[in-house]
Amino acid sequence: MQRVRLSSQQTPVLKLGDSQMTLSPKFRLANKSHLLNPSSDLESSLCGEPLIPGLPDDVAFNCLLRLPVHSHAACRAVCRRWHLLLGSKERFFTRRKELGFKEPWLFVFVFHKCTGKIQWQVLDLTHFSWHSIPLMPCKDKVCPHGFRCVSIPHEGTLFVCGGMVSDVDCPLDLVLKYEMQKNRWTVMNQMITARSFFASGVIDGKIYVAGGNSTDLFELDSAEVLDPIQGSWNSIASMGTNMASYDAAVLNGKLLVTEGWLWPFYVAPRGQVYDPTTNNWETMAIGLREGWTGSSVVVYGHLFVVSELERMKLKVYDAASDSWDAIEGPPLPEQICKPFAVNACDSTIYVVGRNLHVAVGHISRLSRKGTSEKKWSFNVSWHVVDAPECFSDLTPSSSQVLFA
Repeated sequence: MQRVRLSSQQTPVLKLGDSQMTLSPKFRLANKSHLLNPSSDLESSLCGEPLIPGLPDDVAFNCLLRLPVHSHAACRAVCRRWHLLLGSKERFFTRRKELGFKEPWLFVFVFHKCTGKIQWQVLDLTHFSWHSIPLMPCKDKVCPHGFRCVSIPHEGTLFVCGGMVSDVDCPLDLVLKYEMQKNRWTVMNQMITARSFFASGVIDGKIYVAGGNSTDLFELDSAEVLDPIQGSWNSIASMGTNMASYDAAVLNGKLLVTEGWLWPFYVAPRGQVYDPTTNNWETMAIGLREGWTGSSVVVYGHLFVVSELERMKLKVYDAASDSWDAIEGPPLPEQICKPFAVNACDSTIYVVGRNLHVAVGHISRLSRKGTSEKKWSFNVSWHVVDAPECFSDLTPSSSQVLFA
């Protein structure tokens, strides 16, 4: 459970950028905007040159748009048309979208364990190769764990909300949006309340945040929702209890929020459940909140937790009995060291550990025989994607899967 210290000093909330301000990525080619324009005279003049000799351009495009991003620097030197396509991530991902590519990419929010510098690293889940994206527009030294990150995967958008300036323990009302096709960050309208260490989740394309720590570092009970299309935040029903969040998940259209645990349980952990259809909060079931002892994902419509106890095993929640069942299969591989970040895509779970080694867990589901009710049993198999040596000083704080 994340603990923060109390401060009696009221510190003003820092504002980072103006609302709706667009920030251009650093990799854009200066004074060469014509390279990014698909209808430019330059590209038209090159249409006579084949992308790949002997292949029609549509086939060649399908080949080139599958190249790993880390190879673009070398490949764009082949010819001018390859340079046009691969010289800009914006152009590359725009063309992928036009041709209907929908492959998963794992975005990992990391910090350097010595300097505290924050950045995003991206793992191509097809080729298992890494690349980076532009830095977030955050000039102050921040506490990486104070942010909350959510995404709308099939739109290729990522949101970073809140956070805390570490030197002054000052929560932020910051909201940033990253768009994969544009490869840039945009500063969105701020949250109504500055907060850190709070709950967040996406339901029906809207972003919900709740609880957390306020500007005086006391816990909040307020909650709010962002419509990314309208760009405006609105208050929703209060939680009814002041609570900072250890973890949160969206299950069956509801936001589940847990404040976490200390082992052994000196104080029973609290948990709340929000239903957006009724705009009501209710107390989380006892078994659910007491067994939530790690980072969660939702797979097959069930809540799974990578337990930080119980030999780092994966377990699943059974709502009918308000209990947790261990998953068949080995525990998390030993290479994956805490702290770690967890996310999932379809039936695959990704656990990113210290130094950015990634455990990929394939979850299979079988119907239990001999039961009157239709119940499922699950098992998991793991393999590890080792990270480059240059990541040895990086620690993950959050991870999200986006498609492009």
